[in-house]
Amino acid sequence: MRSTTLYAGKHQWLVFGRDPDKSPDIIDTNQYLVRAGNRSLLLDPGGIETFSAMLSAVAGFTDIAHITDIFASHQDPDIISSLGLWDRATPHARLHAPWMWEGFIKHFGCHNIEYVSIPDEGGKLLLNEVALEFVPAHYLHSSGNFHVYDAESRILMSGDVGAALEPADAPMFVDDFAAHVPKMTMFHQRWMPSNAAKNDWVARVRRLDIDILAPQHGRLFRGDDVKRFLDWFEALEVGIAVPRPAAARAA
Repeated sequence: MRSTTLYAGKHQWLVFGRDPDKSPDIIDTNQYLVRAGNRSLLLDPGGIETFSAMLSAVAGFTDIAHITDIFASHQDPDIISSLGLWDRATPHARLHAPWMWEGFIKHFGCHNIEYVSIPDEGGKLLLNEVALEFVPAHYLHSSGNFHVYDAESRILMSGDVGAALEPADAPMFVDDFAAHVPKMTMFHQRWMPSNAAKNDWVARVRRLDIDILAPQHGRLFRGDDVKRFLDWFEALEVGIAVPRPAAARAA
């Protein structure tokens, strides 16, 4: 599994993905690690099929005993069905996830790890001296959904927002935004159900200072491409599987 360093200061951000050994039938995912001294946070650590590759990759950057926290943006199996295996590997860890998905996520196995519910309004996690913010992203695409913002590194881990479905050998960063748009369009139009929720999120995120927008699938956005994505997403009509009344379309 490929690893890329996104930020290296008093703490580090890494992204893991582009696994050439995974089955082609499994959607490619980006997993993230924040390392702050003797504490590490895994963000959307992946599905059960990617656990062994993730465990091996992460062990190259942090002692597994130092993984004190895990974050799940929502309940989907591609991001958290590995929970039962992490429950054995890191029984001392805490899982930070939306309150409404606790009874569902625990179906993946959560006997040792402590489930820490995130309320609808979000919250914060202090990883040693690193302050991370759980940013509400409800209905994008899950009814209970959060992203993670780090003001120091200026990274927003954005879950499925910004996602694109590409082959496992795709570059890690967007290098031509206009060419990347067709790879994102159908995903966002179909998987994001609410224009109101989308616009609320865009307004919330525009207030943050972001250098890297890091989604769960596909390439990451950096620099001016972050604003390009926000402008594009704000203008996009989503929830297209449900026909809208003519009056609503004209409004």
